[in-house]
Amino acid sequence: MYTYSKQIPQIAAPDILVVGSGSAGATAAIAAARTLKSKFSEKKKVMLVERYGFPGGTSTAVLDTFYGFYTPGSSRKKVVGGIADMVIDGLRKLDRVIERPNTFGAGTGITYNPEMLKVVWERLAQEAGVDLLYHTFVTDVLTDGAQITAVITDGKAGLELIRPAIVIDASGDADVCARAGVPYERAGDIEPAQTLTTTFRLANVNAARARSLPRNEFLMLMQAAADSGDYDLPRREGSIHITPVEGVMATIMTRLSVADPTTPQDLTIAEIEGRRQALEYERFLRTRIPGYEAARIVSFSTQIGVRETRRVYGEYRLTREDVLQARRFEDAIGLCGAPIEDHHAGEGTQWVYLPDGETVGIPYRTLIPKNIENLYVAGRCFSATHDAHASVRSMAQCMAMGHAVGAAAALCILGNSTPREIPVGHLQALLEEQGAILDVTAASVSRL
Repeated sequence: MYTYSKQIPQIAAPDILVVGSGSAGATAAIAAARTLKSKFSEKKKVMLVERYGFPGGTSTAVLDTFYGFYTPGSSRKKVVGGIADMVIDGLRKLDRVIERPNTFGAGTGITYNPEMLKVVWERLAQEAGVDLLYHTFVTDVLTDGAQITAVITDGKAGLELIRPAIVIDASGDADVCARAGVPYERAGDIEPAQTLTTTFRLANVNAARARSLPRNEFLMLMQAAADSGDYDLPRREGSIHITPVEGVMATIMTRLSVADPTTPQDLTIAEIEGRRQALEYERFLRTRIPGYEAARIVSFSTQIGVRETRRVYGEYRLTREDVLQARRFEDAIGLCGAPIEDHHAGEGTQWVYLPDGETVGIPYRTLIPKNIENLYVAGRCFSATHDAHASVRSMAQCMAMGHAVGAAAALCILGNSTPREIPVGHLQALLEEQGAILDVTAASVSRL
């Protein structure tokens, strides 16, 4: 905590403040506002603060595909619904949406135009009555015992104060939790942290020629190029896929590690190196892969893609064993069938799958951080070990988490209660009424 000589002006006192408008945060704000609107005759206020000038986080600033909606394996099972379905419906009304198999067998992905998704998130939030505040960072929090009393933000107008009743930390990096004194594990402290990726999009691709090359031949050409010494390709099995825009392909190819992606110094290093690698992969594609001869990069990701930084300690911590045993929980608020997907340092990626067609439940308790009474967490900073996080961090699961904490926060306001006090059964019933998928039929319920 620091001292500041000037009086910081208070700009808002919302019932619910959501920090970060990625897949978790945008969904949380929409769910909270819609639930409050349906339960209260008087106006209740939900505010969403975001550092960029658009919503979506990783879903619009880095990637173009939702994974985690479906289980992989011999039969496809849809495991995420509710607000997430509204997002997909909104995309289909604006533009072409493609369902395609994941390169590594991790289930069907839903590919979209990120520029259109910005509009969808925004419209859904505005229709629900969310107060949007862009170009705003959370700088610090004020606490009184186990309560967050205010959040200090920084933006074009300088430092400002927001006094919410409930806070949802969907920052991805657990910024609010860390500043409020919630314990967390920093990625890399116990197990090696996942690597970072700068994505890029290529135009002028002859998609028919590009798709005619079998993947095993693509990988052989990539390996041969790297072995020749003429190309610097740290990752040898990256993916490239079609998009809704004809002749444009999107990539997940680059790979790099930095000491701490929560520091601007290390992020600066990563951004520069990521773009350098992207240009090298473009050169490889143009000179070695059929269909890419005239291709050129038309956009880099707005920011480098960060997979994990801080993971908080909550009332329960999801583990590798929970995931691989497809464990069910009495307080489950969502499901995940995605494999453990570990983008470790080196040339490859480790994939470990759940039993065919099975899912693991996401416990409500993983979204309640320790030590603070009026705080939720959702998205990739939720309470999980490195391995469990590598499965449940997919954007569809982030939407499921966001839906759950948004509805739960509304119930807290409705009942003048804290996250630990609301009846989980009541929350689960509300989520199912709103279209969320909580079906737990295949395995015995865990009472851990």
